[in-house]
Amino acid sequence: MPTPSRRAVLSGAAGLAAGAALPTATASATPPRISLTREEHRVVVIGSGFGGGVSALRLAQAGVPVTVLERGRRWPTGPNAETFPRVSGLDKRALWYGTLPEAARPLAQLLGTPLNFAPYAGLLEPVLGENILSVCAAGVGGGSLVYQGMTLQPSEAVFNTWLPEALDYRRMDRIHYPRVARMLQVATAPDRLIGASTYYAARAFATRTRRAGFSVEKIPMPIDWSYAQAELRGEMKPSYTNGDCALGVNNGGKHSVDVTYLQQAEATGKVTVLTHRNVTSVARAADGRWEVSVDRTDDSGNVLEHKILTSRALIMAAGSVNTSRLLVRADATGTIPDLPDGVGEGWGTNGDRIYAWTNLQEDFGKEQGGPVVYGSKAWDDPHTANTIIQASLPPLGIDTRTTMLVGFGVSPDRGHLRYDSATDSVSLHWPRNGDSGSFRTIHRRITEVSRGLGALIDTNSLVNSTWHPLGGAPMGTVCDLDGRVRGQKGLYVLDGALIPGTTGACNPSMTIAAVAERALDSITAQDVDTVI
Repeated sequence: MPTPSRRAVLSGAAGLAAGAALPTATASATPPRISLTREEHRVVVIGSGFGGGVSALRLAQAGVPVTVLERGRRWPTGPNAETFPRVSGLDKRALWYGTLPEAARPLAQLLGTPLNFAPYAGLLEPVLGENILSVCAAGVGGGSLVYQGMTLQPSEAVFNTWLPEALDYRRMDRIHYPRVARMLQVATAPDRLIGASTYYAARAFATRTRRAGFSVEKIPMPIDWSYAQAELRGEMKPSYTNGDCALGVNNGGKHSVDVTYLQQAEATGKVTVLTHRNVTSVARAADGRWEVSVDRTDDSGNVLEHKILTSRALIMAAGSVNTSRLLVRADATGTIPDLPDGVGEGWGTNGDRIYAWTNLQEDFGKEQGGPVVYGSKAWDDPHTANTIIQASLPPLGIDTRTTMLVGFGVSPDRGHLRYDSATDSVSLHWPRNGDSGSFRTIHRRITEVSRGLGALIDTNSLVNSTWHPLGGAPMGTVCDLDGRVRGQKGLYVLDGALIPGTTGACNPSMTIAAVAERALDSITAQDVDTVI
């Protein structure tokens, strides 16, 4: 049977090629003399994604000054902007100071791209671990800049099977999940848009999924769909309607964290977002306050200044991998004494699986409207719950008859992060056959949907990857349910590292934000003035 072209496999992984380039260094040559400055702040938040954005806004509304440290840059958008790179023509904006390591060269040859760009404060940091490639975001807004935007809330049964019941799903369903939905202004794609010619792949997926006996529904998205409709009218260059949004939406209209939570936070006058601040270590000072060592850099990674920030409270929100790296290193080197057992443990992939589906019986088109319209939930059994969706391919200039299918499934398998004293680095480790049970369940469903003349390529069999890392400082062992690190007054984890490995057959953004909203209700009520 025919197989997709190399370019199709590249885009079929929704930018997986960008994730295959792994950083070997985070900066160019350091100038001979760099100044060291010290500053004091009330609260420091490391990271500006969902956890950091929620923390900044809710603390500011409680009257607390907050400093947010973001290692990346701002990515302002607007109609017809060229802010973000395109998958069809990747450039240095795609990668976080990355070059291609030897381990990824075979994949690069398959994809027909060197992916060896000049150092730049780009969007994606690929982290190669044992048996896993994890992709992390950089930039104001964190992962919300590059995620497809699915805003899914798990069912009560699935939630309570995989997350602590003490979180109180019914209260979160009544208060915190709806609060996130309002902030992100979620909406489903209108029927008039779905009927457009470039959305044929979405319609074909829905038809085939129903024919296979599975339920289908529209997926809530943090998108102003009027932007897509304006594109169809020729008022903007295509971005949604041709699927060119896997690495950010140039036209705007996507309600990412930078233009929702953080914009409102900065408008209070109590929140300062500092870009190009790469945190290198965290420590507890002798007086119990928190010290954050930071390199101020330029876009090319040159270190311009070393800074040490001291604060009464430190919120770790740099994403699962990077928050865990900092804590694992602090634990191993003793810069934070007496961290709880379990730091670096409980890490999971959220059961991600990405497929490139080529079908010679149907023409998905050279341009596929996106980013996501329909999905199919199989949640009746919370122990095997999974969700599959169709996502658009960005324009390749050729008709590959290929689109993308993605699955998320619950799984008990967990990895960990480990410190290596010889290299002063933290590495990621994943079991060789991790998530095999959930993968089999997802694969059966996707195979039923994609039956026919063509090919189905499981990109995880080429490079086992996740775009949704979770855990490393999980609630229940390292933290309480509100992200307070046990035994460490004023230290909080409020990002994906807090979530124990899965968000219940959903992509994680909605649950990370809702858990953070829940935590900030408690923190602003109990910790302001006593801890913070």
